[in-house]
Amino acid sequence: MTRRLTRALSLLAALGLWQLLTSLDVDLWLRFAQFPTVTDVARELGHRLGEGTYWQDITQSLTRILTGFALASVAGVATGIALARSRLAADLLGPLLEVLRPIPAIALVPVAILLFPSNEQGIVFITCTAAFFPVVVATRHAVGALTPVWEEAVRTMGGGRRRVLGSVVLPGALPGVFGGLSVGIGVSWICVISAEMISGEYGVGYRTWQDYTVVDYPGVLVGMVTIGVLGRLTASAVELLGRRLTRWLPRPSYGPGARPRTDKAVAPAPAVPPIPTKTAPHDQLV
Repeated sequence: MTRRLTRALSLLAALGLWQLLTSLDVDLWLRFAQFPTVTDVARELGHRLGEGTYWQDITQSLTRILTGFALASVAGVATGIALARSRLAADLLGPLLEVLRPIPAIALVPVAILLFPSNEQGIVFITCTAAFFPVVVATRHAVGALTPVWEEAVRTMGGGRRRVLGSVVLPGALPGVFGGLSVGIGVSWICVISAEMISGEYGVGYRTWQDYTVVDYPGVLVGMVTIGVLGRLTASAVELLGRRLTRWLPRPSYGPGARPRTDKAVAPAPAVPPIPTKTAPHDQLV
């Protein structure tokens, strides 16, 4: 309860500072004179909540995000496992992926416009590409860090490749995989908003850019707040799913998925008396 109160107070403090700087028209190094106040943004948000266009934009952005992220998750996990488990896949795909990985996904907008017949498919492609590489890298490193003894134990008991994959590789790599998924969903939001600003027709990014072109700064801030809330909700959903699927992992006492600590005193282990051994006579040893 204390932690929740602290988090709420930190958010309220940030909003209060924002309201204070903008209402007093502070103009030092940062210029807050023309910046909308918290009340202006809240008033504009309340107005847009009653409009169908606002919810249509949210639906469009969520559809693009979920579609692209789902494709990137499946393809990224499969590619990462192949790179870590197959030398042939690493030789064939590794060099190509390492060349493509540093290219920002938003730089692929011209490529998407040329390749895909509609802007909608191009935006989904950009979103998928943005999340694909973090998932691939995280999965490859997670699989590569697995203890070889686990696989050897399964093979010793007669398990084949499928058994090793289902019993060792996938469960053991899940924590690292969900780390990549958590990063990928954030990068996807960055790229889908940018793609909507450039070539979208609906969506939160498209509406935010339109508000900027008509100098509607409260509307721009509404779009930014909406993006932040949606990004937080989707990232929390990914993290919650990851915690549910990795319940067997130990949790720190201060983490979001922490298990309650017990203050029960642990009794010391009883002392085990030494086992007497018989010593053979000297002539028998000789």
